[in-house]
Amino acid sequence: MTRSATDPWKRLLRLRAGRAVLAALALAACVSVLWAGVPQKEKHERRHEIDHLEDVWRDAMLKDDIAAMSGLLAEDYMAITPSGTLQTKDEALANLHRVHFTSLEVSDRKVRFYGTTALVTSTADVQATTPDGDISGSYRYTRVYVEGPPGVWKIVSFEANKILTPADHASADRK
Repeated sequence: MTRSATDPWKRLLRLRAGRAVLAALALAACVSVLWAGVPQKEKHERRHEIDHLEDVWRDAMLKDDIAAMSGLLAEDYMAITPSGTLQTKDEALANLHRVHFTSLEVSDRKVRFYGTTALVTSTADVQATTPDGDISGSYRYTRVYVEGPPGVWKIVSFEANKILTPADHASADRK
């Protein structure tokens, strides 16, 4: 009697445990598909699009190309310059001619995607002057792209900070 009374319970527990394992495996499979998100080919194509736009941005800066820069920037674009000034699209385009670049080398570029948003971080080694003086040096920047219609990316935000050298730190400490 004892054996027959416990056997159904053991079978029920094994059945429930088996179902739980199957449910966990199914959930893990669904989650891995969701985490994978975008197919690898599409990820590569999107990364290539952003890399190309970054090159267009660099060329526009070097050549003072207002038309190319205007095409890259969203209407509600907002930048934070290395001096901390906020700059709209119109202000950025108006100030483009104030900077004379002799060199703009980008390195350490990282592109991350969050849905229809791309976040780019890089280092830029700059040789440039403005009417106010030499602005040469190394800068870290973050640029944010948003995809409107499929395949049409616009820059909505930009922030740059100068990477201080030990001499810059010593000079700041004396002030």
